[in-house]
Amino acid sequence: MPRCTIAAARPLPTEAAASGTIRRRVLRAVGTLAPLAGALLLTSTLAAPASARPVLMISIDGLRPADISEAPQRGLAVPNLRRFLAEGAHAEGVVGVLPTVTYPSHTTLITGAAPARHGVVNNWTFDPTQSNYDGWYWYASDIRLPTLWDAAHAAHLSTANVHWPVSVGATAIDWNLPQIWRSGLADDAKLVAALSTPGLLPALEASEGPYAAGIDDGVAGDETRGRFAVRLITLHHPDFITVYLTALDTTQHHAGPDTPEAHAVLERIDAVVGKLVDAEMAAHPDAAIAVVSDHGFAPVTQELNLFRAFIDAGLMRLDAKGKVTGWDAVPWNSGGSIAVALARRDDAGLRDKVAALLAKLKADPANRIAEIMTRAEIQHDGGNPEADFYLNLGQGMMAANYAGASAPLVGPSHYKGMHGYFPADPRMRSTFLVKGTGIAPNHDLGLVDMRSIAPTLAKLLGVTLPGAEMSAIPLTGGSR
Repeated sequence: MPRCTIAAARPLPTEAAASGTIRRRVLRAVGTLAPLAGALLLTSTLAAPASARPVLMISIDGLRPADISEAPQRGLAVPNLRRFLAEGAHAEGVVGVLPTVTYPSHTTLITGAAPARHGVVNNWTFDPTQSNYDGWYWYASDIRLPTLWDAAHAAHLSTANVHWPVSVGATAIDWNLPQIWRSGLADDAKLVAALSTPGLLPALEASEGPYAAGIDDGVAGDETRGRFAVRLITLHHPDFITVYLTALDTTQHHAGPDTPEAHAVLERIDAVVGKLVDAEMAAHPDAAIAVVSDHGFAPVTQELNLFRAFIDAGLMRLDAKGKVTGWDAVPWNSGGSIAVALARRDDAGLRDKVAALLAKLKADPANRIAEIMTRAEIQHDGGNPEADFYLNLGQGMMAANYAGASAPLVGPSHYKGMHGYFPADPRMRSTFLVKGTGIAPNHDLGLVDMRSIAPTLAKLLGVTLPGAEMSAIPLTGGSR
């Protein structure tokens, strides 16, 4: 929907910062009303809370808080991200959700709820027979609670998105470039174009060149998506926009966290952030800008193949080609942790058999199983309601993907860095930075719960977020 502005009526800069979003909302609303009714509505609405303003929400996948707070000690040159520390509020760390992987975390970041309630419980959908070809939770229809996009749209604010997880088909996004991939081949570009807002991608490509492929998770892809986001902000001035950058996560998986490769990528991402901030402030001088991340990172050297143990115990059955033909219990991996689902949840004998197998595996220190949650404990922590057990792996260990009947129980890991461990692990803490008019500078928020970020941004937007499980974080306090 086009953004409605009346240049002559724009207030002085100090007033603009206080009422910019409210004014935009009113101008849209009064367009279909009689002049007198419009004037009355304008008068009453401008009395709304002065904190409402446009919001830009940038996610940097896998960004650890200390990569910003300790950047000089780590030899990192990230001036744009460091500026948030001096100019706004920042969390010492964000305690995430179960599991600490990308899609559940990003859905918590826009709903304010744990995975058990918002419905996106893992990156991968449940696929015990390996039939969905590594399908992810791409579709916004899987989200069971209102999102920040929904809340903004309901308040007649314009919305936009570039590559945010679980955004395909999100009807509340006016300009949407969703994240999805399938084959990794050229047809993926057609898929992204077909699932984006009609006409949006060709219009942006006319000036910016080809868009990044859906499966492109390198830093060049981030730079391309950043450039498209800048163009989108410049053309359409959305009141709320989400932008997702993924290359830091990919690099930390392959090279490990706190490595020269990861530092080089973060420095290039910092430049993308600087351009996004400049574009947003040019479009909306009264904007609030937030930088978030979904999880931290930990180094790994080995991987545990729980499928191997389940196959050997007869809990999974395969054909001659290694295809799963039947199962009684199956692992559902999430990086540094593993959910276990039972085919018959009311079968006490099956539950006891699986519990005994897991206890035996945990007793062997070579398997590095640090903790096993029961169904009741999973429910208490807001994790996957379909899981009957949840394993947290120890330091240096990650979950191995399904590899048929030939893979060993423990072997060298395919990655050097991993996340997904239980959220109490300090290594999994993620990032929250926010700045804008009225937000206290140099304000240390301490440790915050990830579920509190969405209601905080909703308050900045001047909207209500039904379903959020926590209150907004106060952003106007003094320095700590």
